[in-house]
Amino acid sequence: MSTCTTASRDLSEPLAGTAATAPTWLLVEQPGPWGADALTASRLDPAMGRALERAAEGTGVRVALIRRPGRHADLHTGSRHRVFVAHTRPGRSWIRTTALADPGQLLGLDFAALGAGDPGGLAGAADDGFPGEWEAYTGDPLVLVCTNGKRDRCCALLGRPLAAELTAAGVEGTWEITHIGGHRFSPTLVVLPHGYAYGRVTAQDVKDTLAALGENRVVTEGCRGRSAWERPGQAAELAVRELTGEDGADALTVVRTESAAPAWSVTVAHTDGRVWRVSVAQVAAAPPRPQSCGSPLGSPARMDVVGVRAVRPARDGRTVTAGRR
Repeated sequence: MSTCTTASRDLSEPLAGTAATAPTWLLVEQPGPWGADALTASRLDPAMGRALERAAEGTGVRVALIRRPGRHADLHTGSRHRVFVAHTRPGRSWIRTTALADPGQLLGLDFAALGAGDPGGLAGAADDGFPGEWEAYTGDPLVLVCTNGKRDRCCALLGRPLAAELTAAGVEGTWEITHIGGHRFSPTLVVLPHGYAYGRVTAQDVKDTLAALGENRVVTEGCRGRSAWERPGQAAELAVRELTGEDGADALTVVRTESAAPAWSVTVAHTDGRVWRVSVAQVAAAPPRPQSCGSPLGSPARMDVVGVRAVRPARDGRTVTAGRR
């Protein structure tokens, strides 16, 4: 059976620069079936789902539903919804969590503050006792595997078995998630709080990634990018890692993106003071391929890094070129 995943893999479609853009994630536990647009097609009140989408629009917060893997994922074991808020920028990443009987309380949050990485935005809900229930999450990193077969069958065929295998192997932070983009890279996932997304992964790949993140290192094999950045920035950061061998998870920051599609100049800075300027071009992938199962053939946008220029301050204070790719 031909699928969008098969076509993408056969064409060796690059993964870099394909992650969803989300400086901050708001994850709401909602067991049961999910429709293609799960926020308005699940057992969550559709009006609530639409309200959360509107509240998050333009703030840097991405809202998604999650559930625990398993054959009985459609059974709710209680009346409360586990909620996570995770911010992904390097050196400032965090996760807070709570449990709510009424997800409508989330509409009282300061979404703009959360999108900017300020956990004070969690205090925006007015209900008595609600703000104080938020706790710093100290468990294993959250491994969010896309499994929504109503969005694309590859996510169910490949994502759900992966989520089940990780759970059986004791990866405690494993959850299924409704949508993180890139069906054709299934199985695909994002790891929080770091925000690095991966595609075409195996359970062993995930374990290796988590082991590295436990040492604050990032695995670049199969990496789609860090969700904190727009897609040109994702590709630029990974290109600098490839050039330098830098694997420190929080070592690099995208500090500036100039110009606009189809070409960008992205400035990437290291915590040790080094700086690179990366030229990124958007090109149409060829030959045409399905971006999702059952969709017409198309040419998805691809982020190509066409140059990396390393710049560092010299001892006399002048700016010099340190290298070129």
